[in-house]
Amino acid sequence: MDESKGYGQYCPVTRAVEVLGERWSLLILRDMIVGATRFNDLARGNPGLSRTLLSKRLRQFERAGIIEHVDDQYLLTPAGRDLEALVMGLGAWGAKWQFEDPRDEELDPELLMWWVHDRLDLTGLPDRRFVIEFDFTDQRRRFWIVNDANGPSVCNRDPGFEVDVRVVSDLPTMYKVWLGQVELKTAVRDGRVDLHGPAPLVRRMSAVLQLSPVAGIVAAAQR
Repeated sequence: MDESKGYGQYCPVTRAVEVLGERWSLLILRDMIVGATRFNDLARGNPGLSRTLLSKRLRQFERAGIIEHVDDQYLLTPAGRDLEALVMGLGAWGAKWQFEDPRDEELDPELLMWWVHDRLDLTGLPDRRFVIEFDFTDQRRRFWIVNDANGPSVCNRDPGFEVDVRVVSDLPTMYKVWLGQVELKTAVRDGRVDLHGPAPLVRRMSAVLQLSPVAGIVAAAQR
């Protein structure tokens, strides 16, 4: 579509599509709705999106009154927050009607680790550096999430710290756990996920590894 032109229809659906229908728009808004506010975080959460196009979309959202740029953050306006029901509604529809087994090109271990690191609940864990290692056996790749005084970060090379809990799984299974398709305790019981570490820490991993913001939608669609 020529962005200088509309669809030539006076209809609220048309007006919404003119603002939201461009490539990547809804995924950027998805991330903002669940808490992303900084440019680099939005870029890292959408690795196929160029920084140039991300800048363009954010400018479009500003002009449409969906977000505002305050210091180094992009914040949803009331109009932007009103999109939560729409975006999550699309997620519910997708989970019910379009969400089969993952395609190979959809399985990105770095992206999964980025998502996971932002959803950790470390309440009640030792007040020190805490390290979780993820070993994806089908990928022959390992990642480390390190939480310290600066918060959690993702490493794709061994940071050299003692590991508190080691998670061993294939990548598709870990995606299904993250998205609420399979409970972690079920995957452990079935041998699809192995957890290694001190028993008290291993028992807490279901609480530590908070799931995707859409996991509840996915789980509900499976019932």
